Amino acid sequence: MKKITFLFAVMAFNGCNKSNKHNFSTAPVVEKSELLTKASTYFKSVSTLTEENISQEKIDLGKKLFYDKALSKNQTISCNSCHNLEAYGIDNKSFSLGDTKELGARNSPSVVYSSLDSMQFWDGRAKDVEEQAKGPLLNPVEHGIPNIPFLEKRLRAIPEYQTMFKNVFPNDKQPITFDNLANAIGAFERQLIPKSKFDDYLDGNETALNDKEKKGLNSFIENGCVSCHAGVALGGQIFQKFGVYGDYSKVTQSKKIDKGLADLTKKENDQFMFKVPGLRNVEKTWPYFHDGSVYSLTKAVQMMGKLQLNKDISDEDANDMVTFLKTLTADVDAKYKQ
Repeated sequence: MKKITFLFAVMAFNGCNKSNKHNFSTAPVVEKSELLTKASTYFKSVSTLTEENISQEKIDLGKKLFYDKALSKNQTISCNSCHNLEAYGIDNKSFSLGDTKELGARNSPSVVYSSLDSMQFWDGRAKDVEEQAKGPLLNPVEHGIPNIPFLEKRLRAIPEYQTMFKNVFPNDKQPITFDNLANAIGAFERQLIPKSKFDDYLDGNETALNDKEKKGLNSFIENGCVSCHAGVALGGQIFQKFGVYGDYSKVTQSKKIDKGLADLTKKENDQFMFKVPGLRNVEKTWPYFHDGSVYSLTKAVQMMGKLQLNKDISDEDANDMVTFLKTLTADVDAKYKQ
């Protein structure tokens, strides 16, 4: 599993030089509020992430590939078709249309912040964004590429890719490979980590959130949502059964019963186990859950309270938490959009 490394900066100031006749004093220490102190034990700002050493050439190649419809058999869709960066990395549909206009089996998660997750896909079958990039390309319902040589041959015939891949992978005898393609797309997706106002708050700016947003943050913590939705991504690190305290399909009105991880492992104990999604940009990434069955964030919060915590979340509490969740909204830099 991928580990996310955090930087914890510790600042110290030692006493003055004894030979100096002047008296020096540090600025007064501003204590963190109780809420910020509590929040800091559960969440981390994107500012704490270690910056990855990725060349601009690789990022540019990954961006070009991300938007290129040549990566689908009939050249009708790109990665951006389902993970639209103009719409916070999704298409706002329950299920996405593939290259043959068939619908996928599960809701398409956002690629924004996806590199923060310790696993990819709802069933966690890919370990990182590089491995994840390969899956949809070879999926017959999604990009429909029949095999790896088919795609490699297509890209090797494009002069611009010949130059770009050679610049990014200069030591490879044949730079245009499926692995290198996925590596470049992953490099691009790793740049999609914008800073939100909640990050400003976690960085110490207590005025970044207003009173209602802080009230919602406190409700989110006190109601136990942090048991799954914590860390820098507010989720994305573990599996959890969807419907700990009941049949999820009866609450969500889902039309199809999805057994989650069990479809992959064939294990009884894995039934209805799904990767816990990260909550960044959750305001914008509707519809919710693996089957895109719920369009209201307020309803989704209340459903999760009932199904996962066995709690009846009041309308007031749910609205407060949604107000907090909106502080997680952040758009990617315009330079990453087409």
